[in-house]
Amino acid sequence: MEFPYELPALDLAAPFDRHRGAVRPEWIDGNGHMNVGYYVVAFDQATDTFCAQLGVAWDYVAHGLGMVFVLEAHVTYERELKAGDPLRVTTQLLAHDDKRVHFFHRMYHGRDGYLASTNELLMMHIDFASRRAAPWRAATRSRLAALEAVHGGLPPPAQTGRVIRIGRGPG
Repeated sequence: MEFPYELPALDLAAPFDRHRGAVRPEWIDGNGHMNVGYYVVAFDQATDTFCAQLGVAWDYVAHGLGMVFVLEAHVTYERELKAGDPLRVTTQLLAHDDKRVHFFHRMYHGRDGYLASTNELLMMHIDFASRRAAPWRAATRSRLAALEAVHGGLPPPAQTGRVIRIGRGPG
């Protein structure tokens, strides 16, 4: 047995559309809307939901099987959210290799449907004992391949690979 716990049924929706939440009152700043840092917190919760699909969520760490570390993250803010607003986060797998996964979250207002924010992430699988990069387990590789087969037909998000700059030149 590769995992000492049962993995959830693999959801092959394209994009993955399982994470739901709400804007908490403590996430509101002096401007009366969700503070920029809490968008990252909400996206991190959506990442946990996605990791559960791959078999590498918190049970994976608790059993000493491995970990995942985020190597890079990019966030865009499209429209504001306020206290109590429902959240819906979708996830699109963009690519993966033997140790890494590149994916993209879109955060929508859960009732009104507008795009509020996006989050592009590069995540790496880590060996629990050495805390160094390590190949995915076979079951996770299989799940990633199945997801990539269906997500590969989706258009790439417009915000993917964006660079921060003012004007046309660098910096």
